[in-house]
Amino acid sequence: MSNEILNKVYEVINAAPHSGQSLLLFALMKTLDIPKGGHMYMLGKLKEMTPENRELAFGLMRMMAENKIQDEEWKNKVQMIESAIRNNS
Repeated sequence: MSNEILNKVYEVINAAPHSGQSLLLFALMKTLDIPKGGHMYMLGKLKEMTPENRELAFGLMRMMAENKIQDEEWKNKVQMIESAIRNNS
């Protein structure tokens, strides 16, 4: 399931790397990447997401709660997303 969520998040972001929806998802991923920061993400931002992207965000949060982030799959997908955002400037 985590692979499916990461792939869907990547597809959304890769399709429109500079859209507000993509940047909201990317900000959540980067926030979840910083455990010492207590995963501080403004939950009000969830209201700005489309229902589909909100479900992806919940999936990312479930992955964090189940300790399924920071593995190679996660790191590779974050790197791919960062490249998509940088290369589409």
